[in-house]
Amino acid sequence: MIDLMVNLQGDSKIPLYQKIYEHIKCEMEDGRISQGERLPSTRMLSKNLSVSRSTVELAYEQLLAEGYIKAEPCRGYFACDITELYRLKQRQSVCGRAGDAGEGRRPEIEFSPYAIDALSFPFDVWRRLSRTMLQQEREELLYAKDGQGEYELRQAIAVYLHQARGVNCRPDEIIVGAGNEYLELILGQLFGAGKRILMENPGYPQAYHTFCAMGYDVVTVDGGHREKLMEKLAAKAPDLVYVMPSHQFPLGDVMTLNLRLQLIKWAGEEENRYLIEDDYDSEYRYRGKPIPSMQSIDHSGKVVYLGTFSRSIAPSLRVSYMVLPPRLMEKYRDCCGFYSATVPKMQQEILRTFLTEGYFERHLNKMRGIYKNKRDQLRDQLKKYDWVEAIRGDHAGLHILVKIKTKMSEQELCLAAKERGLGITGISAYALPPRQAAGPGDREDENGGPGGQDVTLLLGYGRLDGRQMEKGLKILDELLSDYGSRINSGLRSRNTV
Repeated sequence: MIDLMVNLQGDSKIPLYQKIYEHIKCEMEDGRISQGERLPSTRMLSKNLSVSRSTVELAYEQLLAEGYIKAEPCRGYFACDITELYRLKQRQSVCGRAGDAGEGRRPEIEFSPYAIDALSFPFDVWRRLSRTMLQQEREELLYAKDGQGEYELRQAIAVYLHQARGVNCRPDEIIVGAGNEYLELILGQLFGAGKRILMENPGYPQAYHTFCAMGYDVVTVDGGHREKLMEKLAAKAPDLVYVMPSHQFPLGDVMTLNLRLQLIKWAGEEENRYLIEDDYDSEYRYRGKPIPSMQSIDHSGKVVYLGTFSRSIAPSLRVSYMVLPPRLMEKYRDCCGFYSATVPKMQQEILRTFLTEGYFERHLNKMRGIYKNKRDQLRDQLKKYDWVEAIRGDHAGLHILVKIKTKMSEQELCLAAKERGLGITGISAYALPPRQAAGPGDREDENGGPGGQDVTLLLGYGRLDGRQMEKGLKILDELLSDYGSRINSGLRSRNTV
């Protein structure tokens, strides 16, 4: 059996189990741990490193899952043959270098609007709840019963939605599923084929592609001018309307109460008209109280409410929920009641306990404070740069919109940033239907040089700390300055000629 000396000093934000996992993985890839060598037991290693046994177990579980080690009953953990695994990693690395600028490589700093602060995830609580559930050895945990979702979980979701979002529902009106896309596919079966659905543009690409795949006629209206929505609604004549009233993605606007009431009235004028309310990012609001849901003011059964724990807990959890009006719920039982559950029962049980014992509320309160501080840091740092023209959409969610002053096109700017290890996306990436941003030289000013571009970036801050934000914005500043210098130099040369 080998001895392991793991350096647990350094960045305190990196979990201890991850440091142990990385150390053992590197030792194996460098050949210092050979195939077949026995690793210390979790009890012995935890004692040697002065960490909890569960921390070592978590590191070993990750190594087991990735195929670096194997567990033999009554013998312990042993190093696997990683020759093929190492070759695969080398091929992937070569492919990444051989691609176009930055292709296949993850940027060093990425302002992703979808990322969360994974380091703040309550690992200890989740691990304890998981262990407690498994120690009970309840046979029913191994069987999937209710395709609609376990009743106790739906009950906990109903209580949370009523308290936090004003949603009026009973547990038997809730459907739990693995992601919003799955729930939207169910809606397609309830509404029937050949429907026309209206979405705001720019909008949420995943929902757009899901509706298109269902064969729906997806029509769009300008999400930046919601005051004209009812006027455009009459011209488009849809059967369904998909909206994000509390925090429109990606623009971040909040729908007025008057417009919500008008939409509900419109839906009530025809039997088969419905509104799909995607309550995206509703948990993270930094000014005032969270905006009540549209479903909470619907008394005619015309609003389908969609929500998810992907943003509030973790994207990999893949637990979403849908509240159906009574008429659609009856149809669900008739045509979809035989469906099996798409979320494992064990995961549902852990989530139920997380909700009912107050862990979720405490986690949300903690994350609101963390994300508010990150947003404030990003805003403060952006104010230092003269190329920032406007900041909007910062009252909620995990990203802000930044309109910048530049002579680069959006596509050119994003590609150039990627070459420097910076991941940014522009607003055109969320155009419905998807379209390519204007390329270099698509506009010119009266002097014949590249004209000023209307570029708006989505800068997500969920995953980043203050140091990473500062470094990323400096890269962006240098990129814009370098481009401006080249343009000015070219114009002077042309004028001289």
